[in-house]
Formats: sequence, structure tokens, C-alpha cells
Amino acid sequence: MRRRMRKTFITVIGSIVLVAGIIMIPYPGPGWLTVFAGLGILSTEYVWAKRLLGYAKKRYDAWTEWVAKQSPLFKATLWLATAAVVVGTLWILNAYGIIDNVLNLGWDWVHSPLPLFQKE
Repeated sequence: MRRRMRKTFITVIGSIVLVAGIIMIPYPGPGWLTVFAGLGILSTEYVWAKRLLGYAKKRYDAWTEWVAKQSPLFKATLWLATAAVVVGTLWILNAYGIIDNVLNLGWDWVHSPLPLFQKE
């Protein structure tokens, strides 16, 4: 019984950390570190997670080396694409609308287009 509870706890916590890391990847901060932490937690109970962690580390290192060898124009384009993803998702999730509401700016154009966030 204790073993099953431990495995369930590790599965839940590791999965939450892993999903949070995947969501954070395009954002500034520790996205990949969080992914690796989630896989590390899961790898204490699952062989597949240990293999995936090793594979992910190798692919991440290869990607980092490859990007380092690219031209400054490519690096700038990659940075702009990442920034566009961040700005777009923050808009969709109504982060700018919340700021508008808190500061009472009256900028309706910054609010998310999703019906969930529409003012009534």
C-alpha cells in the first residue's frame, strides 16, 4: 500500500511539474529546466521517463550547439518568433486585459478576443 501511494504521489507531482515546464518553454525563464525536473521526478519510478530524460538532454544540447553556430540574423529571427509566441499567448489569456482593468486605462483593444474574457 505504501509503495503504491509513493508511486501515485510521484506520478502526480512529476506530471504537474512536467506539464508546467512544457507550458513554460517559450517563455523567458526556466521552462526546459522545469521539464527536466519533471522527467527527473518521474524517472525515479518509470524507466520510460529515465530514457526520455536522457534523450531530451541530448536533443537540447544539440539544439543549443546548432543555434550557437547560426548567423546573427537567424538568432534574431528565432528571438522575434519566440517573442511573438509570448506576446500572443499573453494576449489570448487576457494578461493585458487584466493590466488594463487594474490600471483603469480604458484600452479595450488589449483584451482577449476569447468569449471567456469578454466584459459584460
